[in-house]
This record gives sequence, C-alpha cells and structure tokens, in this order.
Amino acid sequence: MPPSPRFEWVATPPPGVGTPIAPRPRAPYLGPPAYRTPPRWGFPALAWRWPTSVPGIAESREEAIERVRGRARLAVSALWVLTVVTVLAAGAEVWRYILLLRSRTSALSGETVRFSDSLVVTGSVLAIAGGLIATGTVLSWLFVARRAAADAAGYDPARPDWHIVPGLLVPGLNLVVPGAMLAELEHAVLRRQAEARPTPTPLVRWWWAAWAAGGLLFAATIAWRFRDSVQAQADGVLLTATTNLAAAVVATLTALVITRLSTLLAPLDPTTLHLMRVIRVDGAPEPPLRATRPAGSTR
Repeated sequence: MPPSPRFEWVATPPPGVGTPIAPRPRAPYLGPPAYRTPPRWGFPALAWRWPTSVPGIAESREEAIERVRGRARLAVSALWVLTVVTVLAAGAEVWRYILLLRSRTSALSGETVRFSDSLVVTGSVLAIAGGLIATGTVLSWLFVARRAAADAAGYDPARPDWHIVPGLLVPGLNLVVPGAMLAELEHAVLRRQAEARPTPTPLVRWWWAAWAAGGLLFAATIAWRFRDSVQAQADGVLLTATTNLAAAVVATLTALVITRLSTLLAPLDPTTLHLMRVIRVDGAPEPPLRATRPAGSTR
C-alpha cells in the first residue's frame, strides 16, 4: 500500500493587515502657541459691521425688511411721545384761556400767572422739539419703506425721493403731496398693478384729511397772531389749543398708518415670536407600537 501524501499547512495573515502601530505618548501641555514675530494672518482691526454698511454691496430683501421694522419702531415711539406732548400743550393753552376769563371779574395771583406762562412755554418748546424729531424719524422710515415696497411690488415709485422734502415744505403743496405719496406707497405695499390708479384705504383717507385740516388750522393760527386786539389774543389762545389737538390727532393717525404699512411689508417679526412646547395631549388615541423586526433583517 503506497504511503499517503503529506501536506504542509502554512498560515499567512490576510492582505492589508500589518503590524499595529504603537500609540504615541501624549505630549504634556506647554501653553498657548507662541510666535517669534507677529503673525500676518487674522481679522482686520475693525469693529463688526453688517455687509450692508460696506459700499458697493447690494442690500437683500431680508435686510431691507429689518430696516423697515427698526425705523418703524423708532418713528412710532416718537409719534406717541409727540401725541402726549401736544395734548399737554393744548391743556396748558386751555388753562390760560380759563385764567383769561377769570381775570375779567377778579384779579389773578402772580404765582398762578407765572406758572401758567411756564407751562405754555414748556409745552410749546417740547411740542416743537417733538415735532422735529418725529418728522425726522418718519422721513427716515419713509425712504426705506419706499425701497422695500418697490422691491416687493416689482416697479419703481411714481415719484422720486427728492420730491418728498419739497412736498412737505412748499406751502400749498404740503397739503396734497404727502397724502398722494402715502397713497402711492400703500398701493405698492398692497402689490397692486402699476398701471392702476392708487385708491387709498379709509385709514389713509382719514390721515390725509387730518393732515390737510391741521395744516390749514396752523396757517390760520399764525395769521391770527398778527391781530393785536384783546379779543383776538384770547381767540388766538383757543386756536393754539385746537392746533395742538389737531397735531395730536395727526401724530396718532401717522403712527397707525406706519404700523399698518410696516406690518404689511414685514408680517412676522422673529423677535416677537414665542416658542411653545406641548405639555400634554388630552383625548388623543394611543400611538401605535413599533413594528417587530425579524432577527435576520437588514437594519
């Protein structure tokens, strides 16, 4: 019987498996990196600026809307302050008129007259200062809102920006141009057709009527001051009080119009959203259980 063949089995490691690399010992911490010379890399030595503040960079729609929100808040705050100040100034003028009526039959004390004069002067100064501040903030909002409305509507405003200031300062035009410009802005904010004629909403119409009436009343008060009779001076006090009340009405309606148009341009403000979470759900059906997975299924 021939001998059976002899086999020699040799075991070799599979390809790709080599001698494991021994881990390097971790070096101790030697402190922050040091440089022999000041490094040439890094950020520029400037304060942080939004990209819109760099000349030559176009402003995105989101950034324009944020500017509308910010300037609207500032303008509305200034207008409400102006409303309060003009109402107080009107109250001071009414009290002066009451003192004039009392002086016809009795003498007034010097302290009462001086206190009334100080209230009238203080109210007038605050009303003028508040009016200038409110006018500046409203114009600042108007320029930004016109650009944002033009981007949203897809067409340019009917009037250029340089028509705004002359339309507010030229007598006669300042009774018509501001209302027409506000109606055109509302037309663009509502995304109406460019060829259609602007039709102001009732809020804008009321603002336009109050603005024109206030302008006429202010001109009548200034003209009445040139009369020097005693009765004319007393009537001038009543006209001044009425003018202050008209200014308060115009400021209130302006704040309402700015709030409405800004809300239409930017419906949601992320800073005013409140995050909510579900605490419990009552009356909901039980959720289905997870389906069983076979032992050998692919995961």
